[in-house]
Amino acid sequence: MHAPSNPDGEEHPPLRLLSLAAAIGSISVVGIAIGLGVPLLSVVLEQRGHSATMIGLNTAAAGLASIAAAPIATPLGARFGVVPTLAVSMFVGALSFMGFHYATEFWMWFPLRAVLHIALTIVFILSEYWINVSAPPRRRGMVLGIYATMLSLGFALGPWIFAQIGSQGVRPFAVAFGLVMAGMLPVLIAWRQSPRIPRGGSGDGNRFLRYIWLVPTATAAVFVFGAVETGGFALFPLYASKIGYPEADAALLLSMIGLGNVLFQVPLGMLSDRIGDRRRVLVACAVAGLAGMVLMPFVAQNWTLMAALLLIWGGAVAALYTVGLAHLGSQLHGRDLASANAAFVFCYGIGMLAGPQMIGLGLDAFGPPGFGWTIAAFFAAYLLLIAVRIMRGPARS
Repeated sequence: MHAPSNPDGEEHPPLRLLSLAAAIGSISVVGIAIGLGVPLLSVVLEQRGHSATMIGLNTAAAGLASIAAAPIATPLGARFGVVPTLAVSMFVGALSFMGFHYATEFWMWFPLRAVLHIALTIVFILSEYWINVSAPPRRRGMVLGIYATMLSLGFALGPWIFAQIGSQGVRPFAVAFGLVMAGMLPVLIAWRQSPRIPRGGSGDGNRFLRYIWLVPTATAAVFVFGAVETGGFALFPLYASKIGYPEADAALLLSMIGLGNVLFQVPLGMLSDRIGDRRRVLVACAVAGLAGMVLMPFVAQNWTLMAALLLIWGGAVAALYTVGLAHLGSQLHGRDLASANAAFVFCYGIGMLAGPQMIGLGLDAFGPPGFGWTIAAFFAAYLLLIAVRIMRGPARS
């Protein structure tokens, strides 16, 4: 099956502010809970005497759970409705946060982590589908840029809340529970404006992987973003230490990447709306990602230049997700869009698993230069793919 020739035609609904506000507001509140919960769970496990290896193993279960959840999100949303599926998933996720406080045995944290991230993955897939179909075609990039900005702010606010309330007792878990439950309210308010996912055939679930190849420039973009974001953030402190930066300076450099993420998503999303073929924006972002890694060794010893480079680099790399999602929405609609959105998140999860492993191997094998070389290799491979796609002809839009 091919992408429709005119998915951005009149069959798409007009801009619905309540619908968009509900979906974006809901997922942003959930983002705050995730930003609070991720460091909270690691700190609590450390306080209970578990090693960094065991904490990392438990955290890796989240990525595997997200990959497992991606194929089932669209069938659940189609069968039970987008809002009921979102509401149940949020409730299950909220209960999982509370469960970590009461689970005294370490093994219990593995099924809890799996359930939590299966639920949250379904929330992300269906929320992004809702946002994509509710955004007017000519402003889709801007709307998704707003979504990415709000989500980034939510992720940033979560650790700040954690710093204020600490990790002791039930309170931080109760706050995470309350945040996820609060995220349910906008969804319920806009129930009547929620999109419907057409029901598929009985064998539809078996064809999930085909959606990875239906719009490969989008799914490959999010794979690269997942790999670079997760691996880069996890290993940048180690890289910075090896080239002589103290811990505090390295943390500030990481924050510059996050700041670039917040500042650049709306402008780059709006730029993608003005360019007929969004793949050209994806090329520019990948070129910026590659160039940043090539230039990094030349500015690494100057903190100010390094911070400026990472600010621009972080914004460009994060736009791979935003513009890739907009490109997906411009090529597909209906159930195809919902299933492709699930494949999009699936590829992000694969990137989350591959990135830290590959970048870590590069750092171990080649020392500090290996960090940038490995990240650059992800961008170079993506540029090769997208060059082949562009040479085959313009995107169908």
